[in-house]
Amino acid sequence: MATEGGGKEMNEIKTQFTTREGLYKLLPHSEYSRPNRVPFNSQGSNPVRVSFVNLNDQSGNGDRLCFNVGRELYFYIYKGVRKAADLSKPIDKRIYKGTQPTCHDFNHLTATAESVSLLVGFSAGQVQLIDPIKKETSKLFNEERLIDKSRVTCVKWVPGSESLFLVAHSSGNMYLYNVEHTCGTTAPHYQLLKQGENFAVHTCKSKSTRNPLLKWTVGEGALNEFAFSPDGKFLACVSQDGFLRVFNFDSVELHGTMKSYFGGLLCVCWSPDGKYIVTGGEDDLVTVWSFVDCRVIARGHGHKSWVSVVAFDPYTTSVEESDPMEFSGSDEDFQDLLHFGRDRANSTQSRLSKRNSTDSRPVSVTYRFGSVGQDTQLCLWDLTEDILFPHQPLSRARTHTNVMNATSPPAGSGGTNPGSNGNSITMPGNSVPPPLPRSNSLPHSAVSNAGSKSSVLDGAIASGVSKFATLSLHDRKERHHDKDHKRNHSMGHISSKSSDKLNLVTKTKTDPAKTLGTSLCPRMEDVPLLEPLICKKIAHERLTVLIFLEDCIVTACQEGFICTWARPGKVEITGGKSNDIQDNNHAY
Repeated sequence: MATEGGGKEMNEIKTQFTTREGLYKLLPHSEYSRPNRVPFNSQGSNPVRVSFVNLNDQSGNGDRLCFNVGRELYFYIYKGVRKAADLSKPIDKRIYKGTQPTCHDFNHLTATAESVSLLVGFSAGQVQLIDPIKKETSKLFNEERLIDKSRVTCVKWVPGSESLFLVAHSSGNMYLYNVEHTCGTTAPHYQLLKQGENFAVHTCKSKSTRNPLLKWTVGEGALNEFAFSPDGKFLACVSQDGFLRVFNFDSVELHGTMKSYFGGLLCVCWSPDGKYIVTGGEDDLVTVWSFVDCRVIARGHGHKSWVSVVAFDPYTTSVEESDPMEFSGSDEDFQDLLHFGRDRANSTQSRLSKRNSTDSRPVSVTYRFGSVGQDTQLCLWDLTEDILFPHQPLSRARTHTNVMNATSPPAGSGGTNPGSNGNSITMPGNSVPPPLPRSNSLPHSAVSNAGSKSSVLDGAIASGVSKFATLSLHDRKERHHDKDHKRNHSMGHISSKSSDKLNLVTKTKTDPAKTLGTSLCPRMEDVPLLEPLICKKIAHERLTVLIFLEDCIVTACQEGFICTWARPGKVEITGGKSNDIQDNNHAY
């Protein structure tokens, strides 16, 4: 699957790969790194991360790139597939002592050619707000580490807000901040706002408003990553305890949960329309979870180690208004069909809502997503109609011999599992897998969990969410404009019977054996198993970044090299070599 041969070829790093839409090619001239291009000693360092922002300037070259390598933080103009990167001219460069940058996020709402707000989280727990264009350091949050002393694992601006941001820590806590408020000179005191199964939310109790506004305690162990839904109303969190938890962010209600096959969950991403969530983690799997149904609808196996990043590709997600047909790869036709580009999310969302609002199935949907892992491999996946909308199970037994050849297979996936109706998954050992079939999804064999809801849902929440899920895009925008006002004053409207108590979240250890086979964690044979479209080794060190842009895919590894992969048709290919596009005579 990952290789066409054995031995030496298996360890060969790929510089191009082909999918149905055409050839993706690595552009060496568009590689970013430290100015001297010398790899740093990645042992013990925090993962290399990359953040993008578009400044919407008139030059047409408004993309900016930020990345961290060890103790260093760099800010560059990003040229993409168009032009060679000049590594000797970073717009801003910072070197930190005593702590390392771990993650960062731009505020896309306020970014201009003159100013940009960048949040940076650190290994010692602090969060810094800087402006790399003005070269200003405006504020430092949790400076004395009175709020949390543990490593910052994820930091993001709250969608649609100029001032609110959310920070997750390896302590398992998340904090909501406002850039306008200070953190105080003493440790904060908290008052319980809401409590649920393995989570609690507290407000900061003080005479004057101070940071943090809210403290979330979620699950057991580190909170590894969180992601806001495309409309900003829901929050998906993945933790070291192996759970995905999805919350309504404003009302602080738990919408649904999922459990990994084993081990921690490390990464999470929403589909462009907010209907599906993909996670990856220490079970070497990617797992697709339906937001509306609150259930696992598919798993994907192609990685041979932990999955570090999952991401949807909104530019290759295909929504077609006629009978299903294979995507031809013509960029012009594709753009015309989907009206993607800057308004791609609106187009996808409206078309997908049309797809889900009727039983006549006039719209064909294929979601594309990717994953990278510690095995140095990039995998691309298609989530197709037969997985999203199964009508009836196919009777033939499934054989997984061509997908289950990992060196450390998921627990319980070998042999016949109890309660598996006799369906067995054979393990081929180290044999070379056969070539991929045309479809990347294997047939459905069971309907055991097809209509089941997660056990944490009650009728009221389920009906409320279903009602929300059918709102048109216009309705959502109408409700979106006063979000900041509501968020700053919503705490008084949320009642909790135990709001006067300071008891912490009731943490109960979940026995993995009790969740396996339930809707929280269905067995491997109970849900479709996806095969990757491609699975290629593209780096020497573990991969830590995967970002889909309009004309390219961006990856990065722990060596500190950020690579650009041109999409099909975005660079001119002659004689197997790509000609760098240096002028405006080419369509890119």
